Amino acid sequence: MYVLHMNVGEGETSYAKNSLIQKKIIYVGSSMMEAAIFNILLEVKPKSMGVADLGCSSGPNALTAISRIIHMVDAASQKMGLPVPEIRVSLNDLPGNDFNGVFKSLPELYNNLKDDYGIEDCYVWGVPGSFYGRLFPGHSLHFVHSSSSLHWLSQVPLDLNPRVGTHLNKDKIYISKSSSMSVIKAYQQQFQDDFSLFLRSRAKEMVSKGRMVLSFMGRRSPNPCADEACYQWELLARALMSLALDGLVEKEKIDSFNAPYYAPSPEEVKCQVEKEGSFVVVDVKSFGIEWDDGDWTNCKISSGNRVAKTIRAVVEPMLENHFHLGVEMMDELFRRYAKIIDDCFLETKFKYINLIISFVRKD
Repeated sequence: MYVLHMNVGEGETSYAKNSLIQKKIIYVGSSMMEAAIFNILLEVKPKSMGVADLGCSSGPNALTAISRIIHMVDAASQKMGLPVPEIRVSLNDLPGNDFNGVFKSLPELYNNLKDDYGIEDCYVWGVPGSFYGRLFPGHSLHFVHSSSSLHWLSQVPLDLNPRVGTHLNKDKIYISKSSSMSVIKAYQQQFQDDFSLFLRSRAKEMVSKGRMVLSFMGRRSPNPCADEACYQWELLARALMSLALDGLVEKEKIDSFNAPYYAPSPEEVKCQVEKEGSFVVVDVKSFGIEWDDGDWTNCKISSGNRVAKTIRAVVEPMLENHFHLGVEMMDELFRRYAKIIDDCFLETKFKYINLIISFVRKD
């Protein structure tokens, strides 16, 4: 069983200190969110509006999306001459998420909404659980948002489990150029199963003409082995293998680890939406963000170290659960990872590809 939550707390390796890229992704999706909210108010005219943020995580980004959504509802209502609806906000993530840290920020959010916008009819609560399944009562949601979450699968593809001591994805921890077709198909099938379940679950929970805006890691290329889809995992595998070569990590541990992750293409997403049948894709955009993008003012560490800190904040709990590395060995792993990235950056800069997709619930 893998552990999937971000590094908690406020330390140097925490998600709170290393999530600038995720924050930028939320802002890039703002125009699509505004259009979705405008159409909900125009077509549905809810007096009480159900909003869910799926995969809210913790740290400074946890309330960023919700705060922006509430401001958008207020602005659109004023523009249309409608009363601002009561807003019911559900913050969702897996049970291991640092919800206590999120809840401590709620009083400040409420005060800001009241002081800046006069909004008092807003109610926020946490909903722990996997979004690959039902979370909310039927027909209770008008707007669903998720950012930087749906590239995480519900589990490692079952076909990658070792059979009679044989590992299908040796020396790697995700899809790579050397992966066999069976590994690629296993990941594709898991994504198809998971995303279809996600759509079925949200379809039962959303009202007719409700809207959904999702942003997550993906790829533009039709090839799931393209660098834009998997190169950060390829380099992390190299860092792990270097530890194994020095006798610091068991190679079998690397062979048996596979990331519960998949970066789909827009075509793959559209295909699952058409198969499930409850939603229509309104708009799709893809954009690239450089690996070391973000506000690194006065930061004197190398680009490789900045990237390594960002990745570590996300994957460290998962790696710790599988490899049982102590703090010193984890530091060494990401020191090597940073060096590998710096060496690669001498030749080229890499970008994460993100997909932003807007959906409407069919009548």
